[in-house]
Amino acid sequence: MVKVLFVCLGNICRSPMGEAVLRHKIKERGLSGAIEVDSAGTGDWHIGKAPHEGTRGILDERGISYENMTARLVSSEDFKKFDYIVCMDHSNGINVRKLPGGDEAKLLFFMDLLPEEELREVPDPYYTGNFEQVYALMDAGCERLLDKITAEKL
Repeated sequence: MVKVLFVCLGNICRSPMGEAVLRHKIKERGLSGAIEVDSAGTGDWHIGKAPHEGTRGILDERGISYENMTARLVSSEDFKKFDYIVCMDHSNGINVRKLPGGDEAKLLFFMDLLPEEELREVPDPYYTGNFEQVYALMDAGCERLLDKITAEKL
């Protein structure tokens, strides 16, 4: 089983959207038994909460499930458990690196999956309000991530 963890700041906007989109694409490709996806945050403000209403709205419009998703903190245990730790921005990467064992964790920055984009970090819609922009990035980037996983691990 290949395991993917998306990481953002509060784990209510970007990383749960990535989690939900990738799960949806995994199901569409018939890979549900081969890839597991989760998400976490580097900040503790929203622990136990469901995804942000903006994230839920975008996912609802597209028929993508976010059932049973609640915010949690990234932990040192995640470095052992997950094959891919995908950070939404460099600040989150720095915070992950500060955790015990984080200096050796293999991180992937989401926007590295989309080198043609000018953006080098996924904008945080908690502050920008632009959930459509983030969905478009997640949709394209998760396709590429799934291609990467299938080429490297399956």
